[in-house]
Amino acid sequence: MAHSTKFEKETERETKNLIRCITGIEDEDDQNYQMALKFCWSNFRFHRFLDVDSHKVQRSISGIYEKLMIHSDLSKAESWRRLTEEFLSSPLPNTDGTKTDVHHSILSLLLLLSGSPSNTNFTERPRVKEAEKEDNFDWAKYLMEGEDIDNGPYPDTPVLHIWALHICFSTIMLFLNVMIISVIVIPVGEPDARAWLEQHVVTPYWVAHAPRFPHSLHLHSNLLNVWDQHLYNSDPLYLPEEKAFVTETQVIRETLWLLSGVKKHFIFQHHDGKVSVRNNVVVTHLTSNCLRSVLEHIAVYGQAVFRLQRFIDEVTGYSSEPSPPGSSSSHSSKKGSEPPFRTYQAFVWALYKYFTSFKEELTTIEKELICKDETVTLSGVLERLSPHLAQIKELHKVFCTGVAEVPPETPNVVRASHLLNTLYKAIIEYDSVGEASEQAVALLFSLWTETVRPYLEIVDEWIVHGHLFDPAKEFIIQRNKDVPVNHRDFWYATYTLYSVSETVENDEKLNDAASGSSGGDQGSSNRQLTMVSFLKPVLKQIIMAGKSMQLLKNLDCKEAEQSERSSRDAERKSLYTLFLESVQSRLCRPEDSPSDTVSEQQATKRSLIKMQSIVAQHLQIDDVHDPLLAINFARLYLEQSDFHERFSGGDFIVDRSSQSVTCQTFELTLRSCLYPHIERRYIECCGNLMKTLKKDYKLLEYLQAMRNYFLLEAGDTMYDFYTAIFDKVLEKESWQQLSFLNVQLQEAVGQRYPEDSSRLSIFLETIDPARKKQPVNNLDVLTLSYKVPWPVDIVISSECQKIYNQVFLLLLQIKWAKYSLDTLRFNDLTEATKKLEGGVAEEVTVKETINQQIHRMCLLRVKLMHFVNSLHNYIMTRILHSTGLEFQHQVQEAKDLDQLIKIHYRYLSTIHDRCLLREKVSFVKEAIMKVLNLVLIFSDRWQAGFGAWKIESIDKMESDFKNCHMFLVTILNKAVCRGSFPHLESLALSLMAGFEQC
Repeated sequence: MAHSTKFEKETERETKNLIRCITGIEDEDDQNYQMALKFCWSNFRFHRFLDVDSHKVQRSISGIYEKLMIHSDLSKAESWRRLTEEFLSSPLPNTDGTKTDVHHSILSLLLLLSGSPSNTNFTERPRVKEAEKEDNFDWAKYLMEGEDIDNGPYPDTPVLHIWALHICFSTIMLFLNVMIISVIVIPVGEPDARAWLEQHVVTPYWVAHAPRFPHSLHLHSNLLNVWDQHLYNSDPLYLPEEKAFVTETQVIRETLWLLSGVKKHFIFQHHDGKVSVRNNVVVTHLTSNCLRSVLEHIAVYGQAVFRLQRFIDEVTGYSSEPSPPGSSSSHSSKKGSEPPFRTYQAFVWALYKYFTSFKEELTTIEKELICKDETVTLSGVLERLSPHLAQIKELHKVFCTGVAEVPPETPNVVRASHLLNTLYKAIIEYDSVGEASEQAVALLFSLWTETVRPYLEIVDEWIVHGHLFDPAKEFIIQRNKDVPVNHRDFWYATYTLYSVSETVENDEKLNDAASGSSGGDQGSSNRQLTMVSFLKPVLKQIIMAGKSMQLLKNLDCKEAEQSERSSRDAERKSLYTLFLESVQSRLCRPEDSPSDTVSEQQATKRSLIKMQSIVAQHLQIDDVHDPLLAINFARLYLEQSDFHERFSGGDFIVDRSSQSVTCQTFELTLRSCLYPHIERRYIECCGNLMKTLKKDYKLLEYLQAMRNYFLLEAGDTMYDFYTAIFDKVLEKESWQQLSFLNVQLQEAVGQRYPEDSSRLSIFLETIDPARKKQPVNNLDVLTLSYKVPWPVDIVISSECQKIYNQVFLLLLQIKWAKYSLDTLRFNDLTEATKKLEGGVAEEVTVKETINQQIHRMCLLRVKLMHFVNSLHNYIMTRILHSTGLEFQHQVQEAKDLDQLIKIHYRYLSTIHDRCLLREKVSFVKEAIMKVLNLVLIFSDRWQAGFGAWKIESIDKMESDFKNCHMFLVTILNKAVCRGSFPHLESLALSLMAGFEQC
């Protein structure tokens, strides 16, 4: 039988005890006992249980700890964590090490045997640890037995301390062997003093076959030789190359020179704008691959510095110290080429200021490297420069995206917009990260504030003085010099808004067209038209304020002088200065006083207690009683000012809108520091212009005059004019004479509005002969004209007068039909009937026929009058009057001229559509025209007398009117039921009532 170990003997004994305890069999020779023993040994030796998973055990331990903390069992949780850590860190019998599988197996067994740890009352019993025995053995005497030791001048110093001093001294001597410090005396007055100095101070490592410098023979200082020897021994084809040995100090200094913008190096080389590392440069304590990987990493930043420095030199004209943007020297460039536009100059000025501070940091590091006696390593220098290198990486990224990738033939407006957009998007991108990118946001924001200065100066010059000064054409709004200010198209065609298409790298011109809005909405869906992003929210205000100020400057009005005077008063600050001051006040707010801090803390404490009680009440509704949870909830939502009202009210909804959660700091800064100043100037300029147009140029009076004459709101005046024309028609006289029409118009207007008599005139136009076949179209030759002076003609343009004329002709046609029916007299019809009855008095049937026809004519007249009066009342009251009242209210609330133009055009478009003049409902107008034409024919035959009638003509007129009437009622009812034209409801109901009477 094989020899059994102590562990196996103990296992066998405990297994037998387990069988006796469970089965109760004491006789070991019993068959059942032996079967149970074999079963236990089989499971012990050949079990299928997995080894304990330490990670699961640790997760279970952490879970119990968190559960105890949630249940506020702080003492139990602390004891649990401390005791488990002590157990895992303590050794076990027959087990080597700590935190072994045996430790975790025991803990796993305890966890499986445990019931509910969080519901168990536990009180830790104090345990007294055995004090460690102090080692009083004299090791120094034992180790130094038989040695002669010189205790020196201080015999009381312990021997071990002397050994420590000896070791430190040896270490210092080792470093002194590596760093050779020598005092050099320069021979003054000798001709070769410089050569002698260069020869004795620095080893000329940059020349071929440079002499090796002395260095330590320590293993760590000769890692390169050890590695070469290893390669030589392991690779039979290995051939060592010639190497240029340098020290780490020399590598550090050339790194600093490279980052400073120096182009001539030994370790780093410049080829076609790229920075590379020399292949054969090595240091004794690093392998070639290791050194090369570090130097190539540095070369990437060196190339970025080189590209940025070259761009600075190109923009500044190779000036060593550029001046701030705006000064004369900043515009210097090479002869024969145009100076760069101001946005690039401002961007270069921001880069120059950054590199000035960066070079100062590099100079400080180099001085410390030379003057201090401390050891400076390359890794330490790179770690110190890591924030600056990260910033250089971001600057280079912005430069590549915003400047270098733009084609050279691109216009300045696209270049400037693209650069500002690149900076804007970069700030937004890093600002969304949060605290992790504060330095990047600060750098890019300072760069953006410098670069955006020319744009803000152009905006300030335009909205304050009315002058858009942009000689390099870099601003997104350009002045069209072909249109003077006093031209009627000034407001529409003076300025061109450029929108940049970044997908196709092209620029598109979109005319402002009096809207002042961005042209990006008019582009196709697959082309993203963008412009200067930060100006989008206030672009309309800038355009409106600039055009309003330029118009005010040319009106010679008091408001313009007052506006300019207020701009000069009290040393008016520019828009850029106001923006910087607002940013400074936003970022650097004064700190609260100590008393305010104490009172604020007390108020916060009281609010926290109040919130805790409110939350606890709500938690009790869900049968949850946990004071710690209530406190945490109260702290979480205490910052919301309206939390108390909303939470105590019963309905609790957490606001997570996009504005309160995702709104970025940079956008908030623009919204609070830049946009209010532009908005304030917009309100001032546009308000002064509207006041001037209404007060000095009588804009409201001209708008009322257009409604009086074209829309016939001055009923008494225009009645005299058009009734004179209608009387000529009824008398069969020629009325289409220009002199007659103008005389009638001047007489009618001059009696009540003498100031408008010289402005109002009428013209005759030739029309299509095919249209003259209908009597109602004879009025189409009339064209009413009203001379509107500048600048009122910006609002009341010639296009607007065309719409006014279309409504005016429709109203004249309705008035003509109504006047024709109103002037019909029954006595005319009676006299004609009596004459006819005298000739045929003996025929009774003829009399009855004549009376029946007269009755039918009278009924038809009533039906026609009902139709015409319904149409007349609908146009004059439901459309013109109600729409006019709404228009007057909107005009009074208009803030700028562009808004007023839109209100006026919308008013004309509304009455044009509601008067059924739109092409879409032309079929309805044609039916109405047929009825009006039928009215004129009916009136003409009525006045001709009964002898000119025929029974067929009466039947035809009744049939035509019935068909048109039925068609209009059907069409209008369908439109009203669909809700397409709600304004037609009154007309539809009125015509329906007349149709039912038929």
